[in-house]
Amino acid sequence: MNWSDTPFWLAFGLLGNAAFASRFLVQWVASERAGESIVPKAFWYLSILGSLILLVYAIHTENLVFTLAYLPNCAVYVRNLVLINRKQASLDPTPHNASS
Repeated sequence: MNWSDTPFWLAFGLLGNAAFASRFLVQWVASERAGESIVPKAFWYLSILGSLILLVYAIHTENLVFTLAYLPNCAVYVRNLVLINRKQASLDPTPHNASS
């Protein structure tokens, strides 16, 4: 374990880890409230935030393994948000381009 990094970078890395880990708590609470397994939008936003912070931290520490692990993640998370938004838009009966 390398504790020789600056306090800022250690805190930054821990913040990314906390954001990434908190997404599971958000998903769990949302599923318990719904009474079924669901993945709320907040899960994907926390995934993006945590992944980006951890990617920056991995690059800072020059750790190739973790850099490659976090590099492609955001594309998957953003794509899930696009799919969710597309589905919600198709279910929305109000046209957004209609003029009054």
